[in-house]
Amino acid sequence: MSKVLELRDVSVAFEVGRTLFSGGRMAKAVDRVNLELGEGRTLALVGESGCGKTTTGKVAAGLIKPTDGSVLFYGKDVWKMKREEFKEFRKSVQIIHQDPYSSLNPMLTIFRALSAPLFRHKLVSSKEEAADMVSKLLETVGLVPPEEFMNKYPHQLSGGQRQRVVIARAISLNPKVIVADEPVSMIDVSLRLQILHLMKDLQRKMGVAYLFITHDLATGRYFARDGYTAVMYLGTIVEFGPTNSVILEPLHPYTRALLSAIPEADPEKTRMKKVMELRSLDVPSLLNIPSGCKFHPRCPFFKEGKCDKQPPERYYVGKDRWVACYLYE
Repeated sequence: MSKVLELRDVSVAFEVGRTLFSGGRMAKAVDRVNLELGEGRTLALVGESGCGKTTTGKVAAGLIKPTDGSVLFYGKDVWKMKREEFKEFRKSVQIIHQDPYSSLNPMLTIFRALSAPLFRHKLVSSKEEAADMVSKLLETVGLVPPEEFMNKYPHQLSGGQRQRVVIARAISLNPKVIVADEPVSMIDVSLRLQILHLMKDLQRKMGVAYLFITHDLATGRYFARDGYTAVMYLGTIVEFGPTNSVILEPLHPYTRALLSAIPEADPEKTRMKKVMELRSLDVPSLLNIPSGCKFHPRCPFFKEGKCDKQPPERYYVGKDRWVACYLYE
């Protein structure tokens, strides 16, 4: 199976606190991340809010140029492509933003929002062709009859309907990859499963690959159950493997802490559940990243003189299964 998208040693740093009289400090949001995505496959990227997941997704979609490292699309470095090649890449890698309320222009009707990329990439040449294609897109994402939605504005739709429009826009150019950044976190709980089912159905029909970004391990496991999961902490991937292996047999102390904090459906099980006690509940600032393993100030298995000195390497514990932790050295 060929790799459609690959991130190699990608790092992204932002300057913060800059003034007219002095330069700012550099905050490294993403630090030496390596990920790869096969055609038609799913990779879930999970972690706490603020850990760098969204920045990683924007790098994968070509919206942010990495400070270091490279992004490869079918083996070609995205940021060394010629203009026409980069245009094809941007057409082939689409993004579903977290907030369906702000990702649609409130001044445009649904027809105009969906037809704009079609005209931009010359997939249609007339308003009649655009109307026909937009109608088919709306039917594909379950907004029927399409005539009722085409001339409405975003504020006239519910949150679930808006997210379906966003999904329709993402698939309008027949992409190879969709970066889904928290696609169900801001819609009603009762509608989340419908949206996830819709996205998986589109994957089966179109063969699209997903980079699925979420802070919710349960949602990540459900959506990427037949794929892989990468766990991110402070901009670094700390654990990677098949989704069920990562969730059912977590290796890294951070992954274990995340899973132990999830409440069970049975209140009795929740009361009996043993929560991992961390050395600290505070997440370090990106402006003051800990030395060595970034998790060591919070890790209950911390070994002084080792964990705080040198970042751990990848330790493979099986095929396509690795963890960055000295416990597995």
